[in-house]
Amino acid sequence: MNQGTPAYTFIQTYDQLEQFAEECKDITWMGFDTEFIGEKRYHTLLCLIQISCEHGYYLLDPIAVENLDPFLDILEDPAVVKITHAGDNDYRLLNKQFDLIPKNVFDTQVAAGFIGHRFPMSFAKLVEAETGDVLGKGYAVTDWSQRPMSPKQIKYALNDVIYLRELYEKITEKLEENGRLSWALEECELMASEDYYYRDPNHEFLNSNIARSSRTKDRLFLLRLYEWRRSTAEKKNYSKEMILQSKLISQLVRGVRGGLDSMLGNRRLPQSTVKRYGQLFVDLYNQEPTPEEKAIVDSIKRSSQDDEEDDMLVELLYLIMKYRAGEADISHALVMPRNAIKRMKQNPEVRETILGSGWRSELLGPDFVNWLKNFDQLTLRIEGGKIALEA
Repeated sequence: MNQGTPAYTFIQTYDQLEQFAEECKDITWMGFDTEFIGEKRYHTLLCLIQISCEHGYYLLDPIAVENLDPFLDILEDPAVVKITHAGDNDYRLLNKQFDLIPKNVFDTQVAAGFIGHRFPMSFAKLVEAETGDVLGKGYAVTDWSQRPMSPKQIKYALNDVIYLRELYEKITEKLEENGRLSWALEECELMASEDYYYRDPNHEFLNSNIARSSRTKDRLFLLRLYEWRRSTAEKKNYSKEMILQSKLISQLVRGVRGGLDSMLGNRRLPQSTVKRYGQLFVDLYNQEPTPEEKAIVDSIKRSSQDDEEDDMLVELLYLIMKYRAGEADISHALVMPRNAIKRMKQNPEVRETILGSGWRSELLGPDFVNWLKNFDQLTLRIEGGKIALEA
């Protein structure tokens, strides 16, 4: 493919965006990608939207054009296939800022996991594997908010959408050949669900290893600390790390028990942080819990309560999952992450969400699904050199 910069239209006014939408009212597919700045900010700054379709290539400037409704309408149009690579990042950003729920999505990174590619796979590696073309060196670490954009920025940005249609066609053809097209489309369509974009406001606490190893009062402080950091970052539009570094949190949980003097004497805690926020941390620690806080804290079991046999069963089930995924030439990382089985054991709702009656259940088989549904009764036996799971 020609490595030069293709002809494109730069959309910098709302009138130009409306004209684009009018020109594209007959399209059947659209590829897109976004560039944004999230570093040192709580609210991510959307800087550029790259678009490809039957009519050519476009760059949409969301800094200059605040009302993106004509573009968002296309994303919500079920008659138009939206092609992305790792589009979950783009969709989550657009959902958070514009409450977007896309329709008819196809993600090349997800779909590639069903034809033997690793998941996740970078765009450049997938392009090379499927087309033979080698993209130039990345240009991702740059200031996408600068105007005018440099020729290198424009070329890099357009490269992210030039290949999307070709990848879509090649991957779809292979999915039809191996009988996995319905599985890939089912997984892609998760991005078209409102539930996909829900995130528990206490997700940091609920997924914290510190919480699982802490006592109740320490957990309450940790829950409040995470919320204070988040709300402060949101108010100031700073990253959460700029408000309080994550590496300090475990030291604060231990140090706050002894009060302000204890934290001031802790050489692992920056004195500037303690002097500025120390009394606030002590107050957070000493507050009486609300019923809502107690319910959240009590939902986490301490690590010491976990049965060692459960850990062995989780690891064995994970290895079985990897084996069956390998047999089907599907990336095991796409099937489920390592911690998913433990989460499914702890929460039946998570199990139903991940497995349900979809392609994962079909891939893993009724025995695997039964083991998960009856995890509490599951036993492991080793006899005569054979391993047996019984539910």
